[in-house]
Amino acid sequence: MEAKPKKRKMETLGRGAVAMKTEDGVFLSWRLNAYEYEQDINFIVLRNGERISDIITNSTNYLDKDGTADDVYTIKAVKGNKAEKHGAQIKVTNAEYLSIPLDKPANFVDPDGNSYPYTANDASVADLDGDGEYEIILRWDANGKDNSHKGITGECLLDAYKLDGTKLWRINLGKNIRSGSHYTQFMVYDFNNDGKAELVCKTADGTIDGKGNVIGDKDADYRNKDGFILEGPEYLTLFNGETGEIMDTVDYDPPRGNIREWGDSWGNRVDRFLACVAYLDGENPSVVMCRGYYDHGCPTVLVAYDVIDNRLVKRWKFLANKDQNIEYTNQGNHNLGVGDIDGDGLDEIVYGAMAVDHDGMGIYSTGLEHGDCMNLGNFTPNTPNLDFFQIHEHEGAEYGFEVRDPATGEIKWGKYTGRDTTRGLCAKVDPRYTGNQCWVMDDGIYTMEGELINEQGPTSIDFAIWWDGDLIRELLDHEFNDETQKGHPKIYKWDYENNKLVTILDPKGTLSNNWKKGTPCIQADILGDWREEAVWRNEDDTELRIYTTTELTDHKFYTFMHDSVYRLSVAFQNTAYNQCTQTSFYIGPEMDEKLPVPMNEYVQGTNFPDFTEDIDE
Repeated sequence: MEAKPKKRKMETLGRGAVAMKTEDGVFLSWRLNAYEYEQDINFIVLRNGERISDIITNSTNYLDKDGTADDVYTIKAVKGNKAEKHGAQIKVTNAEYLSIPLDKPANFVDPDGNSYPYTANDASVADLDGDGEYEIILRWDANGKDNSHKGITGECLLDAYKLDGTKLWRINLGKNIRSGSHYTQFMVYDFNNDGKAELVCKTADGTIDGKGNVIGDKDADYRNKDGFILEGPEYLTLFNGETGEIMDTVDYDPPRGNIREWGDSWGNRVDRFLACVAYLDGENPSVVMCRGYYDHGCPTVLVAYDVIDNRLVKRWKFLANKDQNIEYTNQGNHNLGVGDIDGDGLDEIVYGAMAVDHDGMGIYSTGLEHGDCMNLGNFTPNTPNLDFFQIHEHEGAEYGFEVRDPATGEIKWGKYTGRDTTRGLCAKVDPRYTGNQCWVMDDGIYTMEGELINEQGPTSIDFAIWWDGDLIRELLDHEFNDETQKGHPKIYKWDYENNKLVTILDPKGTLSNNWKKGTPCIQADILGDWREEAVWRNEDDTELRIYTTTELTDHKFYTFMHDSVYRLSVAFQNTAYNQCTQTSFYIGPEMDEKLPVPMNEYVQGTNFPDFTEDIDE
C-alpha cells in the first residue's frame, strides 16, 4: 500500500492587493492563492464602488487608465457568474514605492567615543499576527563587522513592522552578540502551525525581548578588546512573532568549545553561522541552525529543531570534524539551499559542496570545497527535479563553477578557473536556449548543458528577480560608489542580442546593503501578483521602500509564496551572503503555462470567499 502523500503546513494569505499611480493611470495587482489556482477563480475591479472591468480571466492585474490618486478600488473574486460580496479594498499609492517609516535607533558610541549610525540591513517577511498579510522583520547593525575584521560593534537589533509602518516590537540581542552578516541568522516562520509566525535566532546574556524581559545576566560583557566574543554562554531562543516575547530558550548547539578547533584562535572561524527552515518530516517546518564550514578537519555542524508545545525540541545533529565525516569538512558555503532533492517528499539541505538528508545523515560530499554563492531550484523545463549551480573559492578546485545533480552530487559539467571564483548566478535570461543560463565573474554565459553562449556574460551577478511581464528574469543589482563606499540599487534587463544590460528601474534615494554585495533588505513576492517586490532602505535609514512592478502581464500564476522551495528561500534569504529566490517549478517562455499545484495544508483554512453576488459577464 502506497504511503499517503504528505501535505506541508503553509500560511493562509489574503489578497495582498496594491494600487499604484502611474503615468498611464492606476495599476492594480493582487494575489491568487495556490488553493484557488485550479478552481476557475477570476476577478472584477470596482472603482469607488462601481464596476469598471470585465471579468478578468487571464491575469491578476489591471490598468485603470482613468484612475486617479484619490480613488478607492475593490478587487472581487468571481466564480462563474457570481462574485464575492465584499472583496479586498485598496487605496492608491501616489508614489513609485510603498513607504514604511522606521524607528531608527540612536547612534552607537564605542568605548573610544566614536559614533556610528545604525543601518537598516537584512530583512524577512512573515505573517506575525495572523491577518493573512505579511509583516517585515528588520535587522539593524551599527559598525557591523565581517568575522575577519576587528572592532566593537553596536548591539544588533531586530524590529517588526506592519506594512503601514506600525512597529510591533524591538528585540535587542545585546552586547554579547556581534553585529554582522555572519552572526545573526534570524528565521521567521510559523513553526508551531498556529497561523502566526515565530522568530528563532542565537541569543546571549543581556538579550532583551520585545516585552523587556532579559535573558541571563543583564550586566555581563564578554567582548574582548578586539570586539570578538569568545566566552560566555550561548543560547538559541524562540520568540513570539506577534509580541517579540521569549517563548523558549535552550543552550546553543554546538557550543564554541575550544576556539582553535574551528580553524583559528581569534574568533573568525568559530562564529561562521548559517540557518534555514526545512520540512524535514514533509509536513511541519523545522529550524536548522548551523555552525562552521571552513578548513579540512574543522567542525561543520547542523542541528535541527522542531517547535513542540512552544518549546524548541532537538530533532537531530549532523557533525563533521577530524574524527567523523571528515569528507564533509570545508565544504560549506556562506549560504545554503533547501528542497526535496531526491523526491521522497521530505526536505534535504544542500550545504555548499555537500548535502544532508532529512534525517540528519550525510548524503554526499563533492570535495570541491567552500564557495561564496549557489542556486538550488528548477532550472530545466518539463521535469520535476531540482537543479543546482555553485561556484568555488579554492584556486586549485577542479571546477571553479559547476552544475550538478543535487540529489547525488554527480557533476554534470563544470569549468576549471584556477582562481577564487567570487560571483555566480543561474537564471533564465535568454529565451533562445532551453532552460536557465549560468555565468560567473570574468567568464562567459552558458546553458544548463554547458554550451558557451557568449564569452562575456552579464556583469550583473547578484540577484535575479521576476519583475516585468514576461517569463524572463531580470537582474537586481547595484552600482557601487567607491568614494562614498555605498551601493545604489538597480534592476536591469539583459539584452541578450546586444550582450548588454539595460536599466529598467533606478530607485533614486535608496541604498543597497552589505557593501559591494549590493543586496536589498529583501526580495520576495510580498504583495500583488506572482511577481516579486524589492525592499531597499532610503539614504538616511528612516524608511524602507517597497518597490513593486507596474507592468501588465497576461500570465496568471498563484503566489510563489505557496511553493515551499520559494517560501523557504525567502525565509533564509537573510543568511550570511544572501542569495535570491528560486522555485520548485521551471519558469520560462518554453514552460507548460500551468503550474503544478503544491500539496499544502493551509493552517487557517483555504479562506474561500462566499460567491453570493450575481454579476454580468
